[in-house]
Formats: sequence, structure tokens, C-alpha cells
Amino acid sequence: MVDFVLRNCRIVELGHGPGWAGPADVVVEQGMVQNIGHGLERPLGIEEYDADGRWLVPGLWDHHVHLASWVAKAQRLDLTGTESPEHAVAVVRDHLGENPGPLVGVGHRLGLWTSEPTVAMLDEVAPDSPVVLIAGDGHHAWLNSRALERLGLPPREGVVAENEWYDANLRLDVVVEPDLAPAAFRRTLDQAAALGITGIVDLERGQTAVDWEARESPIRVRVATYADGLDATIAAGLRTGDVLPGSPEAITMGPLKIISDGSLNTRTAWCCEEYADGSGYGAPNQTNAELAGLLDLAHRNGLEVATHAIGDRALREALSAYDVTGAVGSIEHAQLVRRDSLPLMARLGLRASVQPAHLLDDRDVAETVWPDRAERCFPFRWMLDAGVQLALGSDAPVSPLDPWLAIAAAVHRSADERPAWHPEQALTPREALAASVDGRGSVHAGMPADLVLLDDDPLVQLGDTAETAAQLRQMPVSLTLVGGEVAYSAG
Repeated sequence: MVDFVLRNCRIVELGHGPGWAGPADVVVEQGMVQNIGHGLERPLGIEEYDADGRWLVPGLWDHHVHLASWVAKAQRLDLTGTESPEHAVAVVRDHLGENPGPLVGVGHRLGLWTSEPTVAMLDEVAPDSPVVLIAGDGHHAWLNSRALERLGLPPREGVVAENEWYDANLRLDVVVEPDLAPAAFRRTLDQAAALGITGIVDLERGQTAVDWEARESPIRVRVATYADGLDATIAAGLRTGDVLPGSPEAITMGPLKIISDGSLNTRTAWCCEEYADGSGYGAPNQTNAELAGLLDLAHRNGLEVATHAIGDRALREALSAYDVTGAVGSIEHAQLVRRDSLPLMARLGLRASVQPAHLLDDRDVAETVWPDRAERCFPFRWMLDAGVQLALGSDAPVSPLDPWLAIAAAVHRSADERPAWHPEQALTPREALAASVDGRGSVHAGMPADLVLLDDDPLVQLGDTAETAAQLRQMPVSLTLVGGEVAYSAG
């Protein structure tokens, strides 16, 4: 399916294109949508296919993925849902009883734990083998003494956090080397295509353009760099949007990624007011001058910038740096927001790259340590009202690489039987889907033939948002096309 006519599609109206009443035909030639209409003649020599009344949307994008970490997560001990350090240690003890040797686990969240994890606790159950337990939000890790030694870290009582952990994480293969072969990446990307994903922004740290030369991808990938790879990226002459050397056309240069502050669960997100538990205000990961310097260098060399800012103070300072330097790109997360920051964000044309599924995990922690500002968490409605463009993602492996989970969470802000959390900030299905298609709006002539056929109407609104979200989470994908070629078919 490179040149073809797709007949009897229902074009899902998302804006930025004409509306179509009833089933329409779509002509695709040379990887582009050439024409849409009713009863179109089939161009000579190309095939036609019957969509049988299915719903057609532009290909979905996940704008925030740590791909290698997501590939590796399936190979690590899952500590999701552990309720205390003691609970996590018990899971580790049981695992080591059947699988002795070095261990990497992932998924614990200490945001609601009432006691602190210690190195000594892990040493007691694993005195001889390295153990590394990575937090669910990725901003710290809990290690035993053997792992600290193996990674060249000094002794301590508690966790390794923020910049110290990010650097150590690059050496994690000296503890356990995950399977990151091209075939493992391909399996993961095939799974993404089966969900209707036609592109991701890969924000994994430590990768280079060379890493992608051996990988095959059925979907598009924008590959980020970090500050430690910025000089090499500039020296190679790579600008955002350029095809990576030695890679297929679908693999392109993405943004410079900057992590300007920490996270809610680690109490390192940088806030204007102190956390309610007295743990401080959080902190930046670089000075304002350093942040502006990175933005300026990237911008002068043709790179967009994706700046992680979770706390409201971090967002304010990041916006100031974008304003001064003229840099373009996105704010990643924007989890805690002062409403008066949003007009500047809109004026600067910065995307809010947000991860709605995080609110499902962070709801209770936010109510505990930000009880006086929970109404300002994940304020998607405020953002849209201010004219800020939304771009949804997962932050996999922090949340699953699943666009329908993100869309559903934006529509119904709850993961359980409780009412939606601050439903005044929710999106409609149309708004959430429009924020998931890389800004393309409705399928229209002149766009790349990155297309998805759905068996159900993604804009249906049932009796309440909980029912609507439940249906969205189970959205059946019939066909995923990238550049007119089949990336996934249900059969």
C-alpha cells in the first residue's frame, strides 16, 4: 500500500481541514494524501481498498518517550504498587531467592511512603550482589552497597537522586546488561504501531545517531540529544528535522532535552511555595544562566529545545529563558502551573508536552504535599484557553507507551471508582485526540499518509466521562500506515 485509494472512510473531524459528511475516499500517492472526496475515480494503475465505514485519523504521536528504558523495563523486576520500603525489600528478597545475582528493579514510588529507604535495608537481603531499584518517575534510584561500589558512587544512607543518578544510569549495564539489540527495539516499535502510533519523540539520554544506524523502525522517530551530546550534535551539523546519517528517512534529529528540575515524588520539583510536608521547595538542576546558555546555543544551531519543568518555579524560569534567547520547542510536563504563566507560554509559541496518565499516579501525592495548589496540577483546560498547543505523550517507562491511556486520562481524570480529579481541567475526546496527532488536525490533502483506521468512533461521548474513557482505553486499531506503507494491520 504505497499508491492506493482507500474507500468508504469516515474522516474524523479534528480541525484544520474541511469537514466530510458521510464516507469519503482518500487517494494516496508517493506517500502523501493527494485527494479526498466522494466517489473519486481510481487513478490508473493503483489499487483500492474498502475501509468499510471505519474512522480515519492522522497517525498518533507520543511526544515523550525514553525508548531504551521502555525496552529494558520488561526485563526488570516490577516494583509498581509497593507500599513501603519494607514491602519493596520483601519483593526483592523473594525474587533473589529464586533468581540470585545482580538485580535491577523499577517502579517504586516513595511519594506516600512514611519511612525512608536505606542502603542498609537492601544490604541485609543482598549483601553480596548489586541491587538497583529505579523509581517509577526515574528521578532517583535506591541501591545497595555492592551496587554503589559497582557504579563508582560514594557510600551513603539513602537514595541517589537527580543529576548524580542520571550520570550513574548511563553506566547501569555494569550491573545488568539489558537486551537492547535492534530486534528488541523493533518488537517494541511494532507494538506501538499496533496502537496507532506513527511517530515518537525519543528523549533517551546517552544515545547517538550511530545507535540508530542498525535499528529498523516501522514508525517515525525524532531522536533527542542532551547537554553532554550537544557539542557533537552541532559539530555534525545536525539540526532539528534532519535525517540522521546512515538512517532511513523516518529517523530524524529531534530536540535538545534539558531536565531543569526534579519530580513530585522525589520532592525535587522546583516550586514557588514550600511543600506541605516541610521538605523544602525542590531545586533546579542548573542555574538560570546555565539554562539560558543551553537554550541559546541550541537555538543558534537550529535545534528545538524540550525543557522538563514540573514545578511552577521551574516553569516560570524556563519561560524566561526561552523569552530572552528566542529558543523554540516545548515545555515537558508542566505539571504544576500558575495560570499567569500561560499567556507568555502561548506568546512564545511553546508546546505543552504533557502526560495525562501521570495524573492518575500523582493524584494522591499531590493532594498530600501540594494540597493548597492541587487545582493547578495538569491544567489542560487552562492551557487550551490560553492558546497553548498541547502535545500528549506517555513518558514511557514512567507510564505505558499507550496513546489511548493518555487520551482517556485527559478526558476522565481518574483511574479508579473515585470521581474525576479537578474535572474542570479535563479535555473532550476531540481535544485530546487533536493533541495526539502532531498538530495535523483532520486528515487532509497535502499531508503525509501517516494514517490510522479505527473500528470505533473515537469522538463518541457516552453517559459520563468514566464510560467514555473506558471505551477509549480499549480503542481497536484496524490499520496503521506510515508514509502510505503498512506499519500494522489487524488482518
